[in-house]
Amino acid sequence: MSQTKLWGGRFTQPTDKFVEEFTASIAFDKRLFAYDIQGSKAHAEMLGRQGIIAIAEAQQIIAGLDGIRQDIEAGKIEFTVELEDIHMNIESRLIERIGAVGGKLHTGRSRNDQVAVDIRLYLRDESDSILGFLAALEAALIRQAEQNLDVIMPGYTHLQTAQPILYSHHMLAYREMISRDISRLQDLRARFNFMPLGAGALAGTTFPIDREWVAAQLGFDGVTRNSLDSVSDRDFAIEFCSFAAILMMHLSRLAEELILWSSADFNFMELSDAFCTGSSIMPQKKNPDVPELVRGKTGRVYGNLMAMLTLMKSLPLAYNKDMQEDKEPLFDSIDTVKGSLKIFADMITLMKVKADNMRIAAARGFSTATDVADYCVRKGLPFRQAHEVVGKTVRYCVETGKDIPSLSLEEFRAFSPLIDADIYAFVTLEASVNARKATGGTAREAVERELKRLQG
Repeated sequence: MSQTKLWGGRFTQPTDKFVEEFTASIAFDKRLFAYDIQGSKAHAEMLGRQGIIAIAEAQQIIAGLDGIRQDIEAGKIEFTVELEDIHMNIESRLIERIGAVGGKLHTGRSRNDQVAVDIRLYLRDESDSILGFLAALEAALIRQAEQNLDVIMPGYTHLQTAQPILYSHHMLAYREMISRDISRLQDLRARFNFMPLGAGALAGTTFPIDREWVAAQLGFDGVTRNSLDSVSDRDFAIEFCSFAAILMMHLSRLAEELILWSSADFNFMELSDAFCTGSSIMPQKKNPDVPELVRGKTGRVYGNLMAMLTLMKSLPLAYNKDMQEDKEPLFDSIDTVKGSLKIFADMITLMKVKADNMRIAAARGFSTATDVADYCVRKGLPFRQAHEVVGKTVRYCVETGKDIPSLSLEEFRAFSPLIDADIYAFVTLEASVNARKATGGTAREAVERELKRLQG
């Protein structure tokens, strides 16, 4: 295949070999080949429809592109650094295959708007794939909630026992995060689904192209409205990296809890062996490598967002070669998110909850102290005074080695004469949990309502 530069007419000396390697993007943008061909086919058909090239020539180009795609998928085409990027590799192969008519494909467009449309087509498909992975993880969290409705665990603030909650309620908290991630990606997808092809290098084209027709063929909601912005905009890539960073933060938080919960100190749950590894020296170890890796990969996704923001922060309009650096952070974030989501959905589905250990932990740490304060308020004591009463009660429990539900009525009344025998109906774990019935609360009644809403 000829390695002549398609843009080489201006130059009298060949490009330095190292410069070719340094400036080439084919090593990473080759994954765009299907989208480059998809956009090129629609562009060629439009050129024929508009009479810019002959219909027969457009058909010849389209057939040639179909053949090239088949050859790429079959591994019959070797991309070369000398041709710089996926666009030039495909176009050069097309010209070699069908002759000079292949050179007419580039009429009315530039690599600047070509790469912009390729990335949007690619990101749209990847976003749809990621939405599917998000839905699978959301479903796994809901199943965990449904299967463990009676499990009580300690709820924490500052990683200190705070109040008893349902494990199901805890799982649904992560479902809320994933639901926001889904909404965030859907919003982003709708915002970037506009076609930049036809913007040319930066100023549009003198040919009578039909951008709206091409946009419809490619499934876009419309066309971009300013040629300068069309080729220089990477907001959609930055937004995706931002979405990815927030999502990975959510996964990392859940990963941290799974790591803690599966430790011998907590012993709240067990991860499937399929998602753990052993130690090379300590035979008893079962290491939670998958959640640890997801927690670690979160950092690289944060870095990708920062790289994208830094890349774009001082670029003048319109296109600059710097923008070639947009792809690797974007591609890496996509790959990392997809892998993390897939493995997390499977891991959540297979993990086993140790309900008895969770309940024992929930009974420690005076987790029903707030319920005693609420009880005193219902008896007419101002909350600040009730707070003081319970604080003294807890201090007494610490000094005597007792827990709140084990106190006698006389011991309770030593701190407030308002406390009566009905206090015991408020300080059990079940009573504490099920008293919180308002929408969004941890009571079984509230959690069941939420699950029913999610199912409907």
